[in-house]
Amino acid sequence: NDPAHVAMDLLAQAEHDEAAQSILITDDAGFAAAVEAAVEAALLTLPRRAIAAASWAAHGAVVLVRDWDEAVALTNRLAPEHLQIMTAEPAALFGQIRHAGAAFLGRWCPEALGDYVAGPNHVLPTGRSARFASGLSVFDFLKRTTWVAAEQAGLRAIGPAAVALAEAEGLTAHGQSVALRLA
Repeated sequence: NDPAHVAMDLLAQAEHDEAAQSILITDDAGFAAAVEAAVEAALLTLPRRAIAAASWAAHGAVVLVRDWDEAVALTNRLAPEHLQIMTAEPAALFGQIRHAGAAFLGRWCPEALGDYVAGPNHVLPTGRSARFASGLSVFDFLKRTTWVAAEQAGLRAIGPAAVALAEAEGLTAHGQSVALRLA
């Protein structure tokens, strides 16, 4: 990978606002140093350099990991809004990622493609919320109804727990609606 490309990708996030996070995770110390130098050089070229520089200083990071397993674990903890995987086999690594708003695979796929021309939704979970949320999709506009069915044997198996929980909450009628059926 070209350190200048990675540096500009990091700054593309940093230029949004001073609170934006831009993080490089790598297992190569030499590459990490080259990217850090490239970030400093590229900052000088940006019209929004004050914002990008403040963001990079406060929330930018280059994290050196032992191996890709550690990188995957860290990425899943960070649950980034945008994730670029620029390894030799990005799809293989992506298969291990559980928490990211949108992923961009390969060295020729900067996140800006997703912002402007590639077509994925740009309304994505921020602030580590990719741990439990997805980007906006048609599923957000569908109404679903959950349902539960129980036979007598099922009620006998799980009903006592429902009674105990209802009593703990002080919701007597809830508990009695189950207990009466267990009697």
